[in-house]
Amino acid sequence: MNYDSKEDKVLLAIMALLSVILIYLIVWTFKYDGDTLETQENSSNNNTQAIDSGKSTDISNYPVLATTTILATSTLIDLGTSTTTSYSASSSQAIVTEIMPDATTTADTATNSTAIDKPVKTYEYIEIVEGCGVHFGGECLNVRSGPGTSYPSVYKLRTGVVLKTSEKVAGVDGHDWYKITFDEWVRYPERMGGDWYVAADYVRAFADPGIQTLDKADTSTTSKKIVVDISDQKMYAYEGDALFMSKSVSTGIATSPTPKGYFKIFKKLPSRYMQGPLPGISDDYYDLPGVPYTMYFTAQGAAIHGAFWHDNFGSLHSHGCVNLSLDDARNLYYWTDLGTPVIVRQ
Repeated sequence: MNYDSKEDKVLLAIMALLSVILIYLIVWTFKYDGDTLETQENSSNNNTQAIDSGKSTDISNYPVLATTTILATSTLIDLGTSTTTSYSASSSQAIVTEIMPDATTTADTATNSTAIDKPVKTYEYIEIVEGCGVHFGGECLNVRSGPGTSYPSVYKLRTGVVLKTSEKVAGVDGHDWYKITFDEWVRYPERMGGDWYVAADYVRAFADPGIQTLDKADTSTTSKKIVVDISDQKMYAYEGDALFMSKSVSTGIATSPTPKGYFKIFKKLPSRYMQGPLPGISDDYYDLPGVPYTMYFTAQGAAIHGAFWHDNFGSLHSHGCVNLSLDDARNLYYWTDLGTPVIVRQ
């Protein structure tokens, strides 16, 4: 074939140039693939991420979460540098993001996490340890309208009452006093009669998370259960097959019986102001500030709690709740988890 024409020479030049470009692309592609393979091989032989001064965090055994990418529930901390590990549902490889002190991360995550769980907020409560008895026998503890004995008495407290406090103040009489707060809903607030102060010398102070409520989305389970037997006026608390507690109780009287059935503890709090009458439920008048260690199991108000106003355990006595002695109620309260099943049977 003759390539002497001008058009043929131009075509040959273009073909030669395309050949050079093709050879260059083949060589470059081969080199890139080799670097990638080398990087992957080095990564598979080293499942650690260096963190400060030669320290390393082994991430080879971390689980894969079947969710979108989120932060792990804990943060590994070494010598002031924290490493937050997140996981992807579509990959078994952990994604590590270093977070230096006083710095923020730009990782695309759903939640934040710290090495130490956030402390649970608690509130100050007092339990009356030197008041009068269940039938007002002996000397009751006066509630004063101000921090000192010179202030008028506005209420009298029996032993076992539990109250929430807002502050502890030095009284004009040289003694410490607790100011009481009622930050819950109260049916008849006019009965409280203004400010309440209680002398610190006659109480036991303690901290508690306060009102705890079961999240409707909570699907956690527990091996604990509480069984209330109305016929025997007994309560049994089990963890698995092991009996934790067996105690005499007082359930509801005939006109306001304790509901029977299967329930769960959905709310608990160390102190509740209970008052009657209850419209549509009971016409009985009662006024009981500081009902101790209350655990609700029905939305209508049935609860397990301590009773400081009677000691008739083993007999029907309540307006529908399950009454326990003070010590028994305290022990059961701190043993019971939210969501603990409650079985009330005849």
